[in-house]
Amino acid sequence: MKKIIVLSGAGISAESGLKTFRDSNGLWEGHDVMEVASPEGWFKNRALVLDFYNQRRRQLKTVKPNAAHQALVDLEEQFDVNIITQNVDDLHERAGSKKVLHLHGELLKARSTANEELVLDWHEDICEGDLCAKGSQLRPHIVWFGELVPLLEPAIELTAKADCIIIVGTSMQVYPAASLINYAKPEAQIYFIDPKPNIASQNNLKVIAEKASAGVPIVVEELLNN
Repeated sequence: MKKIIVLSGAGISAESGLKTFRDSNGLWEGHDVMEVASPEGWFKNRALVLDFYNQRRRQLKTVKPNAAHQALVDLEEQFDVNIITQNVDDLHERAGSKKVLHLHGELLKARSTANEELVLDWHEDICEGDLCAKGSQLRPHIVWFGELVPLLEPAIELTAKADCIIIVGTSMQVYPAASLINYAKPEAQIYFIDPKPNIASQNNLKVIAEKASAGVPIVVEELLNN
């Protein structure tokens, strides 16, 4: 069975109504990114960081998967599909995708500040005073700026084995996620779905100049009918 890797980013979730956080001025909801997404921000103002992610978690409950998420599920009928996402939402899973690797963590999980391997399912607000079994404050299970990306190695291994790679909702400018494409097999077929692509189709790279909800179904139909 041919192996397909999907590299997804904020653009696919934006069409479901999720804010992409970062505005053109580089602020996230009016905050400097380092205030709400870094260990330094956490130590400086824990309440602010918790509130920021609590708002994201509440918003996530109000949105649903869109046509792009749903189309990717159809690929699993004929292909071995793994999704490597920069997104921290659960929209891929809710649509029905079975193998999803979250490079940057998951919004619906919390983890211990004493032991990063102690991770809990967490669908409500994380409040000051919410403690792990070891008695330490819980924090969002999010990879912040300046922290290691623990699932990068598994993501590299998956990408290196892929016969086909679909890039959607990401400009592939955010590292280390952007480096994954460097591990693709030379012969791998690559689809790049972006409404304003900065590259053109060439050799085994096919550019689909559409937003995710329109472009993903086009690619899925092509792959299923080949």
